[in-house]
Amino acid sequence: MRRAAIRSDAGLFGYERALVRGGLGPVAGVDEAGRGACAGPLVVAAVVLDLRRTRLLGRLTDSKLLTERIREEVYADVLASAAAVATVVVSAADIDRIGVHVANIMGMRRAVAALDVWPGYVLTDGFAVAGFGVESLAVIKGDRVVGCIAAASVVAKVTRDRIMRSLHERYAEYDFAQHKGYVTAAHNAALARYGPCEEHRLSYVNVAAQAVPAGKTRSLRLEDRVGMTSLHGATESA
Repeated sequence: MRRAAIRSDAGLFGYERALVRGGLGPVAGVDEAGRGACAGPLVVAAVVLDLRRTRLLGRLTDSKLLTERIREEVYADVLASAAAVATVVVSAADIDRIGVHVANIMGMRRAVAALDVWPGYVLTDGFAVAGFGVESLAVIKGDRVVGCIAAASVVAKVTRDRIMRSLHERYAEYDFAQHKGYVTAAHNAALARYGPCEEHRLSYVNVAAQAVPAGKTRSLRLEDRVGMTSLHGATESA
């Protein structure tokens, strides 16, 4: 295994630059949005940054630290400057079928495989993932210290938020546009009043407690509602 020295003060793009200098580039970062939600899909994004264009990413950081408006602007900056972007959308039904952790790992592998630029190295946020076909490394708090992971976090979050706002148009009673499918008092109150729809994850305890008889959930096919176009990338529904 080749080694790359990474300085602790190298900045947001230090990991990528060190790996590229060590002959391990291009470098892909991977992150997800929606893992903790009880409704809506899990969205996984993979991003390969063009290290010659990082000047366009001065506001890039962990998506959770950005306001919705700034996050949308940074999302556009990532698409304008990245070498490759890919997203995978894993439905609530698939999450129920295989579990959210397996769905997350599967989504990460598929997102990397969908990149137009094949990476020489993959960086993931928080936990190790095998099966990319290239060497990889888990970085603790990677979405705050590694540029390509932060970029992936923004792409995943913006993509998922747009999906949830789209679902709100059909299921306004759940207020998906506000809480994005996460567990809140208001969301639980709507579940108690209306029961779950097909975009709820029935394997989650708070949803299962309000489940209605089979066939009574409301119907909406996610793939009929969502579209996304990205530069040098792909959006895939799992």
